[in-house]
Amino acid sequence: MRISPRIAAVGIAAFAVVGAIAFTGTAQAAAPSKAVTPSTAVTTAKVRTDACAHVAGQIHCDAIRISGGTVSAGGVTPNASTPSGYFPADLQSAYKLPSSTAGAGQTVAIVDAYDDPSAEADLGVYRAQFGLPACTTANGCFRKVNQTGTTTYPRKNGGWAEEISLDLDMVSAICPNCHILLVEASSSSLTNLGTAVNEAATLGATEISNSYGGGDTADTSAPYYNHPGIMITASSGDGGFGVEFPASSRYVTAVGGTSLTRSTNARGWSETAWSGAGSGCSTKNPALSGQATFNTGCANRAVADVSAVADPNTGVAVYDSFSYQGFSGWLVFGGTSVSSPIIASVYALAGNAASATNNYPYTHESSSTFNDVTSGSNGTCSPTQLCTARVGWDGPTGLGTPNGVGGF
Repeated sequence: MRISPRIAAVGIAAFAVVGAIAFTGTAQAAAPSKAVTPSTAVTTAKVRTDACAHVAGQIHCDAIRISGGTVSAGGVTPNASTPSGYFPADLQSAYKLPSSTAGAGQTVAIVDAYDDPSAEADLGVYRAQFGLPACTTANGCFRKVNQTGTTTYPRKNGGWAEEISLDLDMVSAICPNCHILLVEASSSSLTNLGTAVNEAATLGATEISNSYGGGDTADTSAPYYNHPGIMITASSGDGGFGVEFPASSRYVTAVGGTSLTRSTNARGWSETAWSGAGSGCSTKNPALSGQATFNTGCANRAVADVSAVADPNTGVAVYDSFSYQGFSGWLVFGGTSVSSPIIASVYALAGNAASATNNYPYTHESSSTFNDVTSGSNGTCSPTQLCTARVGWDGPTGLGTPNGVGGF
């Protein structure tokens, strides 16, 4: 079985993404040299294209590219020499995060497939752009290994390189004081990705983010995600109602997605359930004990647990210089590949991984710890809370989005 990245890219021209093919590329757009003020997010678009064919019974990537029309309220288009989409200051504000003061001593691991040869350099561009401290191999903040912990990297792949850049940038945006461990699996098979998860745990990660998914699978058949003392997150998927693994594992925090916009309310932000966020009931894995009092409608494990921004129309700024299908430089991304590393990094800011389990959000849920998302839907289902946002837990957004770190 092959697993593919849960990403949604916003670009200025339509293009096809072909999974599991090796690509080479060169850097294109020049890197800006100074920090910028918080952004005006991507707000409108005319054309959306599924990058991968959806074939019944097969694994597919969920890359979505907005390929025409007005893509930025400020008139700035992605695939450019300057960033647009949400910036670190935007995300920190939306979720009331102590990003400047917390996170020391934490190591967030990113597990992806194949090699991004420009990962560290692109990370440096992103962090310099937004005034974040350098995170390099030389200063001990960044480490990149293969799935066995060595530096003989797998073959390059342009699509997964975009995923890697997205993940590294979101950890940086949320937890700039965290160390980052990138573990590159040899391929996008579940066996290799799972082996990479195990390696991340062996190398001392305190949190592990997984921005990929495949069909609902029993934990007993894929025993890679049970690591007590490490908080593990997984994207819920980008195909709307329906569950995927490893988000359906009983050992992870399943992360759904929202549309995030600025507002005149007291919070300053508003969120609705993103129509693409995955949700539903696993048929393979048992329910989390913490879900028992939340009326999920599932006898087994319910997805999602929590959420963060994922809608590509309200996407995030990412820097990726490894040219893929003609796209490089500053891009805008969405998908639950955004929300999974955000939540892993919120766990890192909280610093509770050593003593907590993935039931922690359920036992600490309140209006002071989560922004309850009460509108929006990702499909049609019964009972309706599995696909339609409501007061309290619902499938697309779980308990809601972070309101500080008290729920983590």
